[in-house]
Amino acid sequence: MAPPSWAPWRSFVTLLRREVLRFLKVAGQTLLTPIITASLYLFVFGATLGERIQVLEGFSYAQFVVPGLILMGVINNAFANSSSSLFVARYIGNILDLLVTPISPAQFILAYTLASMLRGLLVGVAVLSISTFFAELPWASPLAGAAMAVLASFLFAQFGIIAALYANTFDSLSMFNNFLILPLIYLGGVFYPISILPPLWEGLSRLNPLFYLIDGFRHALLGVGDTSLLTAFAAALGMSLVLFTWAAILIGRGYKLRN
Repeated sequence: MAPPSWAPWRSFVTLLRREVLRFLKVAGQTLLTPIITASLYLFVFGATLGERIQVLEGFSYAQFVVPGLILMGVINNAFANSSSSLFVARYIGNILDLLVTPISPAQFILAYTLASMLRGLLVGVAVLSISTFFAELPWASPLAGAAMAVLASFLFAQFGIIAALYANTFDSLSMFNNFLILPLIYLGGVFYPISILPPLWEGLSRLNPLFYLIDGFRHALLGVGDTSLLTAFAAALGMSLVLFTWAAILIGRGYKLRN
């Protein structure tokens, strides 16, 4: 029999283990596919354009674009894991079995979040490893870079939970990614520094929340960016707190979990 101090966490550990095994069992889809996609980006922008274009003084285009591609892999996969897993559980109805277990809303969110963060960070590490064949990164602030990647994975794990609760169909779930996340990523400075834009568009780009994640991560790796690390971390922490609170309120109320 488990000791009293361990018993309240048994359901949490079981759910976390299930969520991790869920994406590992289909690793070809959840891990290999995004790694191949990122590798194609790296080939196009690294091997073909990397030495021919320069958008940041002192760095090749490959060096500039690699941090954005790494974080894009982290963001997309953290969001995909929590959103798809929770939505499918709602769709087929087995979420009801989970709700009768002695698991608190905080443990519920934490289990989905940690599994999603793990998937996102695994993809990010894999993309980073592959990127070494195309560009050498100076790693100006490695701890800051790791912290920003962790924050980004946490933030989009929360957003995935929120999207899974609001979506009513698979099409509506995919809209969050196709019409919100991807446009914000592409317009957030993955492929270009916003400092080269006209003043109006640069100002609008600073309203893009993903700009601070991407630029902060790039700043940590390269040592230069369009905004300060402090500003980037403040924005990331603020967004993470808002989305976590939002997700906690929805889960605590059982929003769309019982119907």
